[in-house]
Amino acid sequence: MSRSRTRHVSRAAALLAALSLALTACGSSSSQGGDSGEKVDAAAVESALQAGGDLTVWAWEPTLKKVVSDFQAKYPKVHVKLVNAGTGNDQYTALQNAIKAGSGVPDLAQVEYYALPQFALGKSLTDLNRFGAGSLKSSFTTGPWTGVTSGDALYGLPMDSGPMALFYNKTIFDKYDVAVPTTWEQYLEAARKIHKADPKIYITSDTGDAGFTTSMIWQAGGKPFQVQGTSVKVDLADSGTARFTQLWQKLIDEKLLSPITGWSDEWYKGLGDGSLATLVTGAWMPANFSGAATAASGQWRVAPMPQWTAGGTATAENGGSSLTVPAASRKATLAYGFLRYATADAGATTRVEQGAFPATTADLTSESFLNKSFPYFGGQQVNKVLSEAATQVVSGWSYLPFQVYANNIYKDTVGKAYTGASTLSKALVAWQDACKEYGSTQGFTLQ
Repeated sequence: MSRSRTRHVSRAAALLAALSLALTACGSSSSQGGDSGEKVDAAAVESALQAGGDLTVWAWEPTLKKVVSDFQAKYPKVHVKLVNAGTGNDQYTALQNAIKAGSGVPDLAQVEYYALPQFALGKSLTDLNRFGAGSLKSSFTTGPWTGVTSGDALYGLPMDSGPMALFYNKTIFDKYDVAVPTTWEQYLEAARKIHKADPKIYITSDTGDAGFTTSMIWQAGGKPFQVQGTSVKVDLADSGTARFTQLWQKLIDEKLLSPITGWSDEWYKGLGDGSLATLVTGAWMPANFSGAATAASGQWRVAPMPQWTAGGTATAENGGSSLTVPAASRKATLAYGFLRYATADAGATTRVEQGAFPATTADLTSESFLNKSFPYFGGQQVNKVLSEAATQVVSGWSYLPFQVYANNIYKDTVGKAYTGASTLSKALVAWQDACKEYGSTQGFTLQ
């Protein structure tokens, strides 16, 4: 536990420095971006692609390798260097350091939706409206598009999405004659029934995960984070949050949640041996099941996310990334040409074929995608469930402009609720207070 805490604190310290840089940059000019900043039409983008040049892309997403290969075949004068500068927080720290140093900034960078506000606030990213990218809104599903916008600005284009669904072990549910839950109250009852029948089996594991918690609040209609420039409102006691805490606290109190840490070897073993009966997560999960929980092949299925209100269809996003053009890039027009190819044009389909879950409506509704059969899931056409979920994401959600930092201190506050040292509602308020205190020290006006 101490090692985990140390890791969180050290990451948080690095991110604090990064965020300080972002706030310092507020209101500063992005003229260093090389391009003039004027409007650029499609013809100018195509001209830049034909003229060619070198581009550096920082991304950890493996499907981009094939995209780069295909792109260079189409535009042989463009040379793309794909660099893995680290995953998530590691890359963000490196990117902020490069911005601060004024050198080594890539022409494009992968940024997760929850982290994008931190960079947008510091004017570290190019507003893609100058390239007319706003016209692509109808090409993407609601959740991912919301994730790349801030007010009227557009700071990236979606690479993928993570609409949430219920993954469940059909073998376990059938064995104990448990109906697949369609509401969260039914989910609670299923947890009780399964664990009573076999105390070694839990409905799921949860030791406290910031991304999961915020996604659950999102689906429940909560809007705990409201941001207007540097004015931030944090309310982790709103009605949506209360909906989540009231039900989830019962799972904690009745010891119906496995204490196994998510994404560990033991966790994958639990998914494979049937000791974990469900997983509520994003649509990118199928490949993880088939790759790391092979023992349960044929046993799992996918259903819509349980609802807070019977008959509802609401869901939320969990995970997903955008592709952005840092403001410091001196080849913004050429970079946008690659960005559009990779996210909205042929590259989007290529990435789906390589295993990414699409954020593009065309790919989500294609017959080949919808009718794909998954042997791991007993031949189920899983994408039909996941594609529908992508159209049902609750609108109006926003993240904190320092969400990366907030997520890294989550365990220090909310983690206590899972050990019995606090209740979930009180722990979330403690997280709220810690976030507000931090935001205030960084120059935000907190409500």
